[in-house]
Amino acid sequence: MNPDAARLWTAPRWTLAILLAVLGMLGPFSIDTYIPAFSAIAQSLNATPVQMQQTLSAYLFGFAFMNLFHGALSDSFGRRPVILGGLLLFTLASVGCALSQTVGQLVFFRALQGLSTGAGVVVSRAVIRDMFPPSEAQRVMSQVTIFFGIAPAVAPVVGGVLSEYLGWHAVFWFLVGVGVVLTVANLKLLPETLHAQDRQPFQVRHLMRGYWALLSDPRFMLLALASGVPFNGLFLYILSAPAFLGDILQLKPTQFFWFFILSISGIMAGSWLSGRMAGKVRPKNQIMQGFRIMLVVSLINIAANAVLAPSAWWSMWPVTFLAFGWALMVPVVTLLVLDLHPERRGMASSLQAVVGSASNGVVAGVVAPLVMHSALGLALMSSAFMAVGLVAWVWLRKRWPEIG
Repeated sequence: MNPDAARLWTAPRWTLAILLAVLGMLGPFSIDTYIPAFSAIAQSLNATPVQMQQTLSAYLFGFAFMNLFHGALSDSFGRRPVILGGLLLFTLASVGCALSQTVGQLVFFRALQGLSTGAGVVVSRAVIRDMFPPSEAQRVMSQVTIFFGIAPAVAPVVGGVLSEYLGWHAVFWFLVGVGVVLTVANLKLLPETLHAQDRQPFQVRHLMRGYWALLSDPRFMLLALASGVPFNGLFLYILSAPAFLGDILQLKPTQFFWFFILSISGIMAGSWLSGRMAGKVRPKNQIMQGFRIMLVVSLINIAANAVLAPSAWWSMWPVTFLAFGWALMVPVVTLLVLDLHPERRGMASSLQAVVGSASNGVVAGVVAPLVMHSALGLALMSSAFMAVGLVAWVWLRKRWPEIG
């Protein structure tokens, strides 16, 4: 923690939490706002479905690749320059998307968006730990998680309205506006939170030693798996929503919002409770409580889908409680990741994000298409992702019981 934290931010701490939370929302907003405009973009640019998929893949590839470096750069040059640089590049890339005349141009500028948005997500976590002691950092991380859960639900609504009434270009002009507002806000408000004595040399050999120190530390890898993989139990249902809600549960598209309301409610409730438990419950006990909830819900979900016909009346509730259990434990696990190597908090946040991005990519590209048309298949695979995280955490607890 920066010893000058109290002097760097004199406003109420919740205002800093909001600023950092909005930075974290930039990534999901960049994906979900333009998805409702897919067909309009394809028609306007004469793009095939494969080419439109490339606009998404280019963003995700850029996001995953640059996640490796955002945190490491912030450990050397400071948090503020990396965040402001990312926001500036995002704004310029959004202008390029809005002005694109061919699908090739759109793919290029979407890749630039992906390269830039991870700065806010990754570096904001390190900022939290720079500024707050452990229990207070947990409260702030919980507040950030609440906003992170809201973004995927709000963004498609905003994108759909803009595309329907103003055309698909308006979606990207909206992102330009978001980029400008965030750049100005962070330029004026965000202090440099990395203490000068804690900066790391920007040398290739030194960076490689840092990456090796983290990747060769089994504690780091187990914590990264415990935090990143269980989310895919929820992410799988989100990706499969058209088939799960429309084909299996026979809901109309106008009724899909119920699923997202329940999912967001679970994330918000779990995050709120996680913040309330900060400083009152040992981190390792709170993490285990989150996993117990996810385990029980997963087993009930499998059993129910094995003997009952899927129904909108009950099939969406397990996802709500999975989201609740995940949100209860993930802020705590994230802080444990950042504190394993305090001198490399930015790099640790980067690598943690890479683990999450990689598993998200596997779910999107491989798992979801295989099981999205089976309620039991979704329940089983969702439970498998939860089990990976649970095994990682139990293994960690047995080998290093002092952690948490």
